[in-house]
Amino acid sequence: MTEEHFIFPLGTVLFPGGLLPLKIFEQRYIEMTKTCLRDGRPFGVCLIKEGREVGDPAVPQAVGCLATIEHWDMPQMGVFQLLARGADRFRLIDSQAAKNGLITGVVERLPADTPAELVDDACRRVLEMIIERVDASRFAKPYRLDDASWVGFRLAEILPLDMQTKQALLEMTEAAERLSRIRALLAEEGLIARS
Repeated sequence: MTEEHFIFPLGTVLFPGGLLPLKIFEQRYIEMTKTCLRDGRPFGVCLIKEGREVGDPAVPQAVGCLATIEHWDMPQMGVFQLLARGADRFRLIDSQAAKNGLITGVVERLPADTPAELVDDACRRVLEMIIERVDASRFAKPYRLDDASWVGFRLAEILPLDMQTKQALLEMTEAAERLSRIRALLAEEGLIARS
């Protein structure tokens, strides 16, 4: 089943359950924000494939994540401060840009990850250390350290990985495969022992 949503191409990857602070000042995205707030609907966040965040509409990656506005403020006229949370992943089937540059897309929600029976212990320990040592408000509660998808998504968003690697991790459909890839990346950096 397909749905239609606004698409917000950004220079970052949003993962399910992740928090995304945004400062909205371009008129097209102010209109998007007002509509989403009024109608209680999400918008799609996609990593930019070609182009830039400002100016002419960027070309988005084909897989993104729906974002729901959890908190908003307007500290000055014409500027929204948003905190959005990642929801379901989606595949962009078709898109078009309005005259103002706002992209609307036909999307198909992707199924949730194939669950993993066990969470990789090394990955869980790395995430626990990160939560203890950085600003814990970067992670939405409740912490689900026994959920392989949640652990994988949190590591993918917080680790200093290039955006193409993050995009590939978003597109994976098996939690165990994602954690295996993250474990290999951590081992390459010498942060955990190779398995």
